[in-house]
Amino acid sequence: MNVPYLKNKRILLVDDESALLDMTAGILEAEGYRQIKKAKTAKEALAACREWRPEFVVLDVMLPDGDGFSLLEQLRAFSDVPVLFLTARGEEEDRFRGLGLGADDYIVKPFLPKELILRIGAILRRCYKNEQPLVQLAACQIDFEKAEVIKNEKSIPLTAKEFELLQALYRNAGKIVTIDMLCEAVWGENPFGYENSLMAHIRRIREKIEENPSKPVSLITVKGLGYKLLVEG
Repeated sequence: MNVPYLKNKRILLVDDESALLDMTAGILEAEGYRQIKKAKTAKEALAACREWRPEFVVLDVMLPDGDGFSLLEQLRAFSDVPVLFLTARGEEEDRFRGLGLGADDYIVKPFLPKELILRIGAILRRCYKNEQPLVQLAACQIDFEKAEVIKNEKSIPLTAKEFELLQALYRNAGKIVTIDMLCEAVWGENPFGYENSLMAHIRRIREKIEENPSKPVSLITVKGLGYKLLVEG
């Protein structure tokens, strides 16, 4: 499942090979991850963990000034940040040691980019599943935990149907969500005949989230297809 706010998580990549660091960062950036920092030594990584406070760490075992196992032990003394080992050390005892120290997963080089993306996504969804972010739009914020819109320092409650529609749009932020998909998300498996009701709900949502509902910039109509929610940041 696509969960846009997870793409804003701070990710620290730790490896002594510059080319591999750049390649891994490129894979993540192409997938939409926005905050990535690199470290080539255990010392740099530990400093980044204390100062930058990453929300996910991809860690090599072999480092020029130590090893990833020792680094993870030090890290666990003050942080429970999720960690994935990405290393050429593929022996079973190394894998067991890494997982036993509290790593969330262990991938052996060479690796498939798609596998890395899938495993990182799975860990992020598991570790941050209870987060309900404030979603920033052009003119307001959506608080899904409270089911309300915050605009001009005022709280505007969402109805159940408005909440469900916004969640369906947010899960696919930046992408077209068809009319059929939205009707099915809110009215069930047989959504036929709900198009007019959907349009009425979209109009009311725009009144709550847009600065000028007649000229929407966050909830866009894609003519003949459906709608698209544009999230800021």
